[in-house]
Amino acid sequence: MPDFPLVSIITVNYNGLIYTEALLLSLQKITYSPIEIIVVDNASTQPATSLMEKFPYIHLIESKDNLGFAGGNNLGLQMAKGKYFFLLNNDTETAPDFIEPIIKLMETQPQIGLVSSKLVYFSNPGILQFAGSHGINMYTGRGFAIGHNEMDKPDFDRSYKTQLAHGAAMMISREVVEKVGLMADLYFLYYEETDFCERVKKAGFEIWYCGSSKVYHKESMSVGKDSAMKTYYLTRNRLIFTRRNTNGIQRILAILFFYFFSFPKGIFKFLIKNEFTLLNAFIKGAVWNLYHFNIYYNTGLIIK
Repeated sequence: MPDFPLVSIITVNYNGLIYTEALLLSLQKITYSPIEIIVVDNASTQPATSLMEKFPYIHLIESKDNLGFAGGNNLGLQMAKGKYFFLLNNDTETAPDFIEPIIKLMETQPQIGLVSSKLVYFSNPGILQFAGSHGINMYTGRGFAIGHNEMDKPDFDRSYKTQLAHGAAMMISREVVEKVGLMADLYFLYYEETDFCERVKKAGFEIWYCGSSKVYHKESMSVGKDSAMKTYYLTRNRLIFTRRNTNGIQRILAILFFYFFSFPKGIFKFLIKNEFTLLNAFIKGAVWNLYHFNIYYNTGLIIK
């Protein structure tokens, strides 16, 4: 297919070679070309050079530091040569034809800047994880995903405009990155793609969900499903996101809502479950924002 545009597939590895290898094996079965595959290793303790022995055609970038999801993907984006960039979590596996329907969408509708695949759970592929999003409530910092934990059905095979994409599997046009910039790497983990989506929309691009592009997600394999790291960054970044994407009274109400409702509610939840490690991480994430209370980040900036 010589007339098809080059797609740069980017994935970030952090001590997850078994999952990265499984992803690369699934990518060997895809029906689209041309592609390039970029693996960014985020200073893993396990050497990632073994990937080159098994998959000599990949481009391996070895970061000296763990830059998180945003920082790692940013390294890949800066190296990528494609017209389109497909960000894939390393704990995913793909259907063979997952690229073609998204290319068709983006090539025929130039106002689309970012498209997310249908995400189903790897362990239960009949159940959806993501089929689009109603967006984030800027007062609560909470999102509303479409289809989450529902049975997959024909209604979810359609493509439609959505408010947010899912960072585990999303295609971005080069034009978007050139106009909007890279992801804000101050997030490190969580909310970075949500923040990026808000910037994409403000730049005049549309975000779509493509139901005929299927990706299987193993979910939270690098940090754990209920880890202290996940709790800390979800808490910390929920507040960073609302501060970066709100102004005036909306920002004030969002901060008040968190500290006077969500914060005591979260403490109570962790206490009754005797999850003291997660409680400590939750408090640290909230306190970080208090220590940085006077720092407000403009939406369009790339902050190192």
